[in-house]
Amino acid sequence: MTLDRHLLKQFFPVFLFSLILFVMLVSLIDLFYYLVRYLNANAAIKDILRVSLYYVPKSLSYAMPVSLLFSSAYTLGDLSARNELITVIGSGMPFWRFCRPLIILGIAASVFAFFFEDLAVIPTLRKKNEISKELLHINTDTLADIVIKLKEGRIIYSADYYTHTTETLNGVTIIELDDTKRIVSIVYAPQAIWTGASWSFSNALIYRWEKGFFKPREYKETGEYTEDPQTFVRSSVPPEDLQSASLRLLIQDLKKAGLPAASALTDYYHRFSFSAVSFVIIFLSLSMSTQFKQNTLLLSLLGSLGTAVIYYVVEMISMMSARVGLLPPFLGAWIPVFICTAAGLLLLWYSRT
Repeated sequence: MTLDRHLLKQFFPVFLFSLILFVMLVSLIDLFYYLVRYLNANAAIKDILRVSLYYVPKSLSYAMPVSLLFSSAYTLGDLSARNELITVIGSGMPFWRFCRPLIILGIAASVFAFFFEDLAVIPTLRKKNEISKELLHINTDTLADIVIKLKEGRIIYSADYYTHTTETLNGVTIIELDDTKRIVSIVYAPQAIWTGASWSFSNALIYRWEKGFFKPREYKETGEYTEDPQTFVRSSVPPEDLQSASLRLLIQDLKKAGLPAASALTDYYHRFSFSAVSFVIIFLSLSMSTQFKQNTLLLSLLGSLGTAVIYYVVEMISMMSARVGLLPPFLGAWIPVFICTAAGLLLLWYSRT
């Protein structure tokens, strides 16, 4: 339709410009935050730029909702300031129908955001953090002080550190408990190596009860300890650094161990709620657009940044509340979306068209 093409033709140049602007802004904030530390560690300029390059997908993830809000609010506000909206609405076309291309675009952006976050943002952010630690001379090859629980806490693995490149546990202790939480056995080994099917221990001892005494014996390989090495990785990596499939497994690990899973579950729901923001803000932009009759560029920019700040503050509070158990994980992740949707619909209902 001619009006659809006209609206999109007005929208996309503004969107691309604002997206580039906000991506650069977020990337520069991250760069300047770490720049002094990199320079103090004698990091090369090319390595610093490489770290910044890996942060671009994350910057894009942050910038896309704000860019959509700004560009759609500015485009519609500009059309309103030039009285083009009056002509469209006067012809009998509902305001929402005229904005339908932007609504469809918001839905597509939300779907894209979910897969982009899972397939591009998380892997590149993990790589960025690894390179950053290398530049700052922080050991990235090992995960230290690992403790995981299995079978509702009846089996406890404790290791001084895990080396993921060689799939090796060092200073490993495995405690097995019965249903009454009484110790059944303790296996200790200086090192354990993953064979692909089970853990192989070197110079291991096993302690068991014998005639009322807890006696050590040489441990003979039985292949009974088959916990996947990725379990140790998942337990030591922040949930936000895990892709959705790994995060689901972490939640299962925590539930099987009888450990609190609220924080990880909140992050899992947040993957979906954050992706939906691109669609939700369209309602805000539709209502904001009819408020600007002059200084459209400045007011759209200020309105978009102000809305983004309010959203992220509400999100921070609700996520923290869910992680500590004050809110259910689902509500903690979705409350900001519900609030923005309700605010957008309310403003749109009372907006001047």
